[in-house]
Amino acid sequence: MLILAFESSAKAASVALLRDGRLLGQSTQVSALTHSRTLLPMAEDLLKNCELKPADVDLFAVAQGPGSFTGIRIGVSTVKGLAWATDKPCVGVSTLEALAWHGVAAGGIVCPVMDARRSQVYNALFEIREGKPVRLCEDRPISLEELAAELEKLASPVFLLGDGAALTADFLQKRGLPFRLAPDNLLWQDGWGVAMAAQGKTPISGEELLPVYLRLSQAERERQERLAHGET
Repeated sequence: MLILAFESSAKAASVALLRDGRLLGQSTQVSALTHSRTLLPMAEDLLKNCELKPADVDLFAVAQGPGSFTGIRIGVSTVKGLAWATDKPCVGVSTLEALAWHGVAAGGIVCPVMDARRSQVYNALFEIREGKPVRLCEDRPISLEELAAELEKLASPVFLLGDGAALTADFLQKRGLPFRLAPDNLLWQDGWGVAMAAQGKTPISGEELLPVYLRLSQAERERQERLAHGET
């Protein structure tokens, strides 16, 4: 099976092409450029360099959240368009589950964290078993205080990765809690992780694919706060 996978849920933009679980090519940027400028051209170049066309792809995969609201929308919209244009199925996966695949070589408990602002992170915990991450809890927005209290109960240090890893590492270090911080080549979200997380999941149509935000956008939160104070 040929999978073209997209990741645009945070600062990194990445596209990967896998055939039967083996990586054919990947393009990743952490340049802070708008994903709408980079994602589709990266995919087009990757397919061209592998002498393939969108119609050759069997499955399109995308990180559907959590993460940046704008980034998630760009990735999901891109895959919905490709699935519709080629009449091929697609799969949306958790950004955190995709990240957890970067911890396979590290083993133990993997702790993907994404900066959610307001001293919170998007997080889930996974344990590496038989060469793959096994989910220990659902994706959630969680405060650094709550996460630290949870990690304190574990018997071994967790492997931190994701764009919130440095923030979390600093918080845990100040509290004397053990952790392992992923190196730069494993730290960021990428298309390979998305493709690995997509394997074995039930394909859906582009029309069924939806983003997963976990919480309201900042604009919606501010609107609700105004309404709660009698403002319009």
